[in-house]
Amino acid sequence: MLKKIVLDLETQKSFQDVGGRGKNCLLKVSVCGIYDYSTDRYQIFEEHELPKLSPILQTADQIIGYNIKEFDFEVLKPYLNFDIHQTPYLDILEEIEKVLQHRIRLELVSQGTLGAGKSGTGLEAILYFNNGRMDLLKKYCLDDVKITKQVYDYALRNQKLLYKDFFKTKEIALKILEAVPRVGVQHQAALF
Repeated sequence: MLKKIVLDLETQKSFQDVGGRGKNCLLKVSVCGIYDYSTDRYQIFEEHELPKLSPILQTADQIIGYNIKEFDFEVLKPYLNFDIHQTPYLDILEEIEKVLQHRIRLELVSQGTLGAGKSGTGLEAILYFNNGRMDLLKKYCLDDVKITKQVYDYALRNQKLLYKDFFKTKEIALKILEAVPRVGVQHQAALF
């Protein structure tokens, strides 16, 4: 089975805290959630546990996420001992942007495709972190991982996604291809 990883993370700080966009590496990870297709498992890692995440990502056949190239990968970069941009990835937002010529929020795709929105916002996640509510923070992050996985599965099966545009539901035709195994990458057995 392919080692596909769905990834989402939450940050300790907002863009306002670090002086604006483009400084993603200063945001710091609060938690990072994944779903591993090869083990059918969801996992969550706090900042101090990220060294355990690094080998999982480094040996992935594909990392899947929503805005992962410009956001999640850049926030994770200081924590990793390899160049994550060298790992095959599928950024769902990037694929949507190719078709629509603009970006849309995961919330709108989730409402259109799955019929339900997200369980919160990134700013709420920062408040959870600041208030020491790791239980709520982890739940919110894994909820986003689950939504991203469901959106990806739908796109892979149907070669399209739906999104809410004010009061209408619109369709985005996408060509989402199945990942291929990476040559020369040894997959390690899960140590968890």
